[in-house]
Amino acid sequence: MGTPEFAVESLKVLVENGCNVVGVITAPDKPAGRGLRVFEPAVKQYAVSRKIPVLQPEKLKNPEFLKQLEELKPDIQIVVAFRMLPEAVWKLPLLGTFNLHASLLPQYRGAAPLNWAIINGETVTGLTTFLLAQEIDTGNIIFQEKEPIPSDDTVGDLHDRLMVKGAQLVLKTVNAMAEGNIRPIRQDLVLPSTGELKPAPKLTRETIRIDWNKPAEEIRNHIRGLSPYPAAWTILRNSSTGLETEMKIFFAGKDTVASPEKPGTILSDGKKYFKIACADGWISITDLQLAGKRRMKVEEFLRGFQVLKTLVAE
Repeated sequence: MGTPEFAVESLKVLVENGCNVVGVITAPDKPAGRGLRVFEPAVKQYAVSRKIPVLQPEKLKNPEFLKQLEELKPDIQIVVAFRMLPEAVWKLPLLGTFNLHASLLPQYRGAAPLNWAIINGETVTGLTTFLLAQEIDTGNIIFQEKEPIPSDDTVGDLHDRLMVKGAQLVLKTVNAMAEGNIRPIRQDLVLPSTGELKPAPKLTRETIRIDWNKPAEEIRNHIRGLSPYPAAWTILRNSSTGLETEMKIFFAGKDTVASPEKPGTILSDGKKYFKIACADGWISITDLQLAGKRRMKVEEFLRGFQVLKTLVAE
């Protein structure tokens, strides 16, 4: 059970290692793009290429879907980047249903664990397989694997590494469950020493907007944790004319040399550097995208965009 590219690698590894995948459950096709062309989930595309039956229910409690699922007679159900399952679904398999989650549970329960780990400046995260329970991301842990987060990692970098490592952890979990060789651990037995649990809620347009009143390190982590998608954004406003344009930022360095300028103030030589003041220094933009334009390096941006002294970031 899965939808995006992150889930494809796990399905691929299961197939290539001889697991009998009797069915794939994924999201319904939906129109996307300017021409509203029908988009098929990545998991479906792979499953069809391997002639694996695909179910795409609108509602997981639909009696017809539940009947189709029962007819597949699954021994194990595997959930990778899917939606919350009703009890009638996750209790169906003979050996149980497990989920691959991209964090070291119980930390970062929720929809965006990779993003929030980097946004919060973590240096280590990981993967967890766990048995499904009534409350989301709270079931007993089967296996965990740690993964370091280098200081220049974007969420895209971390996603690609954990997609591959997660597939191997899924295979390990399937084999252990088939052999009856798992000893699930309650999540309350592995709480952090501080007792603080950090959530990973769904990202919203406002949570991904940059707050220039924050310190440089926090802003840089915010940018890394949202690059390349959905991308941190800010508004460039001409304080004289009031004209505004949206700008996405994909990567930036930090300069903690104290700035006497108000946060959001822009400094540039018009050729090579483009800095924005924050609470304790400057953020130096290297990769960006203006609304309606393509992504570009800062040097290319500066060649085609007149950075006025009256321009500020908000």
